[in-house]
Amino acid sequence: MIHVVLYEPEIPQNTGNIMRTCVAIGAKLHLIEPLGFKLDEQRIRRSGMDYIDDLVYEVHPSLEAYLSKYPMPMWMITRYGMKTPYETDLKASGEVFVMFGKESTGIPKSILSAHLDRCLRLPMVASARSLNLSNAVAVVMYELLRQNGFPGLSAREVLKGEDWLLK
Repeated sequence: MIHVVLYEPEIPQNTGNIMRTCVAIGAKLHLIEPLGFKLDEQRIRRSGMDYIDDLVYEVHPSLEAYLSKYPMPMWMITRYGMKTPYETDLKASGEVFVMFGKESTGIPKSILSAHLDRCLRLPMVASARSLNLSNAVAVVMYELLRQNGFPGLSAREVLKGEDWLLK
């Protein structure tokens, strides 16, 4: 199973989009408090659409509470990473945990510096500070899934049927 870990997310629309992505790829979402919004906010429901009812997620009251239940190792996405997900073996024989930091300040440097070998960076121009959080989650998750052969995901239209184009 893939686990998407959001450290203190601040923007409800980003989290709603990430919720939708997690449902679409069969990932579990972990939210580490404090959150910059309430989970029942309209903005989250609108971003997540009707997928929220199918979301598998857990809310953790603090980073310490999360780490006591799910200790390292986990991958961390940060602008300070020295390797990219594309040059890193993300193949999984079991569970994979990937943490993303809050929109304003990222993952605490104290966590990053203790685990530099687990820090990954998405390539971008030198003058860019970061990507939008929900975009970064989607990019990294699909690279992880690609490396693992997209387990459990459909490559064909299932809801409308494959023959809908022929009509």
